[in-house]
Amino acid sequence: MSNLRKISVRYPIFQQIILLPASAQLCFERFCDRIRVSWRDGKECGNVKRIFSCGLAAGLLLACLTGCSVLQSDIPDSQEVPVSSALEAPSGQEPAPSPSFAPNGGSSSGEVSREEALAIALDNAGVPEGDAYNIKNETDGDNGIPIYDIEFETEYGDYDFEIAIDGGRIVGADYEVDEEWLDALGGSPVGLEEAAAVVAGKVHGSSPEDVKIREESEDGRGRYEGELSFDGMKFEFEIDPQTGLIFDWSADLRD
Repeated sequence: MSNLRKISVRYPIFQQIILLPASAQLCFERFCDRIRVSWRDGKECGNVKRIFSCGLAAGLLLACLTGCSVLQSDIPDSQEVPVSSALEAPSGQEPAPSPSFAPNGGSSSGEVSREEALAIALDNAGVPEGDAYNIKNETDGDNGIPIYDIEFETEYGDYDFEIAIDGGRIVGADYEVDEEWLDALGGSPVGLEEAAAVVAGKVHGSSPEDVKIREESEDGRGRYEGELSFDGMKFEFEIDPQTGLIFDWSADLRD
């Protein structure tokens, strides 16, 4: 039987020490050695009891300190917020929009790629990408402006566009739709004012008041013809009154 158990049997007050952590019991064992020597020398009373009292206090204090350190180690560290989640936009906040092109085909700033220039031309012509074939897209220059010279064909017409590499502005355009396709392409009848609005909507920043338009009816079906001068460009057009479609369009930089 260990000295600690012998002491706890003789003095029940020390029985709780057996339940303490091993480090506390080891400390108290050292006191037991001193007590054993005192017993052997016949000094059980007086000093022995004082030693017991001090030993108990020291053992309990050590147990408290040991328990606190164990408890501290069991508490998990604060969880760190992942960098990826910290960078996420707050709930309900929209992410920053991607660069987009203005309605007339010009981008806000910077150079545009060949693919972007083609997309500008198709959008301005109102031609679905799947309808275009025999596409040519080459770099060139017009009045000192670096451009993409873009040509493509459809079943209903041929198209030619000049797109400024810097900014994506349309600096030239020329296309004509076969009139036999007008009814097949569909649309709704328009008057002069509505036709002027169609043209203004094709040239970003202009208004119907900027459009000069007149009606021609030589071929029986009729057409609206006119022009628009705006932002250093001259536009000429023909519109089908029955469908509201622009079937003849040209755009050139003014000298």
